[in-house]
Amino acid sequence: MEYVLINPDDNVRVCLQDGHKYAVKDIRKGEKIIKYGFPIGVASADIKTGERVHTDNLKTSLSGVLDYEYEPDFAHPVPIEPVMINAFVRKNGKIGIRNDIWIIPTVGCINGVAKSLAERTGALCFSHPYGCSQLGDDLSVTQKTLCGLIRHPNAGGVLVLGLGCENNGIAEMKKVLGDYDEERIRFLNSQDCGDEIADGEKIITELRSLAEKDERTPVPISKLTIGLKCGGSDGLSGITANPMCGRITDRLVAMGGSAVLTEVPEMFGAEPILFNRCINETVFAKAVDLINHYKNYFLSHHQPISENPSPGNKKGGITTLEEKSLGCVQKGGKAIVTAVLDYGDPAQKSGLHLLNGPGNDMVAVTNLAASGCQLILFTTGRGTPLGAPVPTVKIATNTPLAERKQNWIDFDAQSQSDDELFDLLIATANGKETKNERNGFREIAIFKDGVTL
Repeated sequence: MEYVLINPDDNVRVCLQDGHKYAVKDIRKGEKIIKYGFPIGVASADIKTGERVHTDNLKTSLSGVLDYEYEPDFAHPVPIEPVMINAFVRKNGKIGIRNDIWIIPTVGCINGVAKSLAERTGALCFSHPYGCSQLGDDLSVTQKTLCGLIRHPNAGGVLVLGLGCENNGIAEMKKVLGDYDEERIRFLNSQDCGDEIADGEKIITELRSLAEKDERTPVPISKLTIGLKCGGSDGLSGITANPMCGRITDRLVAMGGSAVLTEVPEMFGAEPILFNRCINETVFAKAVDLINHYKNYFLSHHQPISENPSPGNKKGGITTLEEKSLGCVQKGGKAIVTAVLDYGDPAQKSGLHLLNGPGNDMVAVTNLAASGCQLILFTTGRGTPLGAPVPTVKIATNTPLAERKQNWIDFDAQSQSDDELFDLLIATANGKETKNERNGFREIAIFKDGVTL
């Protein structure tokens, strides 16, 4: 068996075959377990040298809301001349790396019509169950998320399909949407027409005719925003794939580009690392609010904030949320945190953005797309076929997974290099299909926390 000691201060090492932790010295009950150079919990029993450290002898140390002090610890990146990619330049200056026609339903009641139109026309339909019987923040989140998708530069044209009686009706959606390209974003209220299928097909045909005239042109990669996500993580996520994504993030940011990190609960226990990289005290205060607001969300539902990792995570070697978080945040590399975003807020600055939202894979990739990410780097140790509305590059933490699930996985972080991943990022931006696109796997899910009427 082959083992790795991640940090010289660690008292556990990781087996590269199974991803589990093993003590490098005797550890007394109550003593901190150190991995990545940080505590991942405390020993719940005495542990002997060489013994596996997992759920039977390690427990979380996470508690409730905490106070923090701003202690900046970052260096501005040394600028790198941006490479060029070929993309579609939109009227507002944003770039798209795809030129698809999208159908966005305002409400779940119209999903059947939207799907029928997609099947008839080849447009991409993003159905969801919401848009009516919602109040307050729930309705606002639905509207902001859908508007983020409607504005997305990867779409060469969008049909917003309404029913006509929903509280997220087209008129209300337009208030949230603000200014938009009236040529490329079209609306259809199904209750107001005799044959919504025929009318929808006509609009989509017109949109496709416009999109077919678009051409890719060279633009600097500094105009690219990538989303960062991990799902089905294992004990190697924080050793292979996530740090590799972090180095790609740092390279992109040094070229003037942007990255977005979400999964707020999977920052718990590692948040000081991010806080100390906030560019100023204003951003720091917003980051603290982001973490503590999410902790209060858990507590308001009488749930422990440490109720994570998943069964699959544990089988793969991850024991506590602190351990999962310390691996998760590595996707952000060493980049400076320049902004904190809420649901539907667009990423507009160079650097690393922190985005509000849960770790749930479908909700997280939807949030990343709605924030304007043109593609997502998605690391996984267990494997998942999930795809976002935007190209979703699946990065395996281990070679056996990459070899076993070749129909899901785009890249093997255990056997391939940083340069190869950056080349794949460029190729994807230039039009190379990801496995999720090839399989036709594209889903959305919208965060909900409130009353249903």
